[in-house]
Amino acid sequence: MTTTTRPTPTSRLRFGTSRTDITPPVGIYHRMWGAASHDKAAGIHRPLFADALALLPISADGPGLLRLLIDLVGLSKNELDVLKQIAADASAIPVENVVVTFSHTHAAGWMTPDRVPLPGGDLIPGYLADLNTAVARISRQAVENVQEAVISYATGRCGMAANRDCWDADAGIFVCGYNQSTPADDTLLVGRVTDVDGKILATLVNYACHPTTLAWDNQLISPDYVGSLRETVEDATGAVCLFMLGVCGELGPTDGFVGDTAVADRNGREVAYAALSALSSLGPPTADFAYVGPVISGATLGAWAFAPQDDARITQSSRMGGSGFAVQLPTRTAPDPVALSGDLEDWETRWQEALDAGKSREAADARAMAERARRWLSRLHHIPASGTAPFHFAIWRLGDALWVTCGGEPYSLLQTELRRRFPDETIFVSPLSGDMHLAYLLPKDRYGLGLYQEEPSILAPGCLEKLIDAIAEKIEAE
Repeated sequence: MTTTTRPTPTSRLRFGTSRTDITPPVGIYHRMWGAASHDKAAGIHRPLFADALALLPISADGPGLLRLLIDLVGLSKNELDVLKQIAADASAIPVENVVVTFSHTHAAGWMTPDRVPLPGGDLIPGYLADLNTAVARISRQAVENVQEAVISYATGRCGMAANRDCWDADAGIFVCGYNQSTPADDTLLVGRVTDVDGKILATLVNYACHPTTLAWDNQLISPDYVGSLRETVEDATGAVCLFMLGVCGELGPTDGFVGDTAVADRNGREVAYAALSALSSLGPPTADFAYVGPVISGATLGAWAFAPQDDARITQSSRMGGSGFAVQLPTRTAPDPVALSGDLEDWETRWQEALDAGKSREAADARAMAERARRWLSRLHHIPASGTAPFHFAIWRLGDALWVTCGGEPYSLLQTELRRRFPDETIFVSPLSGDMHLAYLLPKDRYGLGLYQEEPSILAPGCLEKLIDAIAEKIEAE
């Protein structure tokens, strides 16, 4: 059956945003990579930003959403809880309606309490205090800046990201790196935010790829590819570009794990050009593409044009509401903290001995293993002993779009399956909104293969599928 209208997914609401620079000081603890030889940041590639988005109903009634986008790897549970409450107090939006997600750049530094005793860690408490102050300010300003707005959405494609579950046949192991034999989800979603006169206020980019272009050889604070992505889109549109990381547990840059910042900038431009292409496909705000009728010419032509949305479409695109939820997921047996502490001490001893003996490769490997033990120890006290753990997600209906966020680092199956089950919905999906202590969610058939993502995860096989079902159930019930 031929349809005569192609709706443009639309959100009508009140929108406000505010941005601040949150670049850490040079000299702060920076070592995110186990293979890195440095501890402190030696300089700055590009600034880090925090963006606040206030999203309020078109009418004065109903709940509002405050979305914070922060250029950090993430924050530990206690620090994230404090940040959310500070943002809620400053914006007067209930804390349960405050959602924080991260660009997850691995070149930002690692601002967790267990790093404070390490070189450059003495700067972390002051940095986090400044971050809280900055987030309070932009949360308040975002609400003060709200105005009636329209978000028009489009879908594009970008091949910058690749699957990173790679089989090394020579070594007989899986490594975390470019796997050219398995296709990666290349979906890119954009949103164009305009005021009532059609002026662009902001653009949204939702794309799934770990910001891991820059790795152990990089000593500079950087937003990774996200920095040049935003800059390129902003230069073209004249409006702020807001990046929302997609679900990318097994996705990373095809060209990554380097120290060259030019590669990160090139990766960002590749995503930006794909975003600009998708944005260019959009017609006027609050307009759907509709069949006009036949035109007699050399052939009888079928003419289409953008037509203003009718009252029913305006009502539909003005819907707004949402909430946070939790699903109980089964956990695996956690490592013994006493044994981990022993492992950490042993690997640090081996590291020092290798350094003293001039064995640089052995020293690097020992230090990396010590880092794995340290990360597990920092997470253990947040993991329940009950055999299950609450895993949090949120779903917000903004007109024709669903904005879904969740904790941890799921595989991209989460977003591809939601979009498969709900093909008529525009679904933005972002991870890392908390629960980082639970780590990765792999498809159940990926356990037991020796993949990196299984090692730090406390969640049992089948948890990703349970999460997908839980989110789908809430979408169906709305």
